[in-house]
Amino acid sequence: MVEKIFMDQTVIITGASSGIGWEMARQMAAQGANLALAARQKDKLTELADQCNKLGGKAVAVPTDVSDPKQCRALIDSAIKAFGGIDILVNNAGTTMWARLDEITDLTIFNTIMQVNYLGSVYCTYYALPYLKASKGRIAAISSLTGKAGVPTRTGYSASKHAMVGFFDSLRVELRGSGISVTMIYPGFVDTGVQERGFGADGKPLGINPLQKNKIMTANECARLSIKAIAERRREEVMTLRGKLGQWIKLIAPGLVDKIAAKAIEEGK
Repeated sequence: MVEKIFMDQTVIITGASSGIGWEMARQMAAQGANLALAARQKDKLTELADQCNKLGGKAVAVPTDVSDPKQCRALIDSAIKAFGGIDILVNNAGTTMWARLDEITDLTIFNTIMQVNYLGSVYCTYYALPYLKASKGRIAAISSLTGKAGVPTRTGYSASKHAMVGFFDSLRVELRGSGISVTMIYPGFVDTGVQERGFGADGKPLGINPLQKNKIMTANECARLSIKAIAERRREEVMTLRGKLGQWIKLIAPGLVDKIAAKAIEEGK
């Protein structure tokens, strides 16, 4: 049972100011979790912390830019100071892009995406690891189906998610026998708000959501499935039927997966 499994557990969630992280925080708070909430937007974090406290959890807002290793260390230190330990680390902070490589005019997009999506997870995990070993805790990383298969207009994003997968799969092997579980989460398209903030070809926020919201998963549902997988210490959670089928099709007909990925982007779902 997932219900109340996180009671009095200390959970760090990065990228908590919106989308999946926001919903995970609220759902875990309702189970009585202690939450260290991290993101760059202080006002949104404070609002979320207030909501979590009212829902039955205990929450602290820790403004953090995960691309800065010093701030990641300060996040871990803040969680320890507030709650005395760490049971779960959810590496959720991320940014995205929507542009073909031959359209891009600002190559710093690739640096920023890799710093946030990949290295931010590395930094937070590194500093949290001693405490997670002590608690025999859980590590979760929110990847994407693009971490399993390439998708057009998402070259830098897909690369960062593939990097996350390689890192956490390797770490899982290193941690065998430690009692720590490592769960990879692979959502499909989710209505999180990150699309509007994603980079366009010129390096500026896109400002619009190119997806059809009525055809994609809600952040609430994605959070629910993620929490269930973390609670059960699963190796991975692939959320969509298309994603699950795609894993098998890629083994026997990889070219077909390319066509499916291209069609998904063209149709905006």
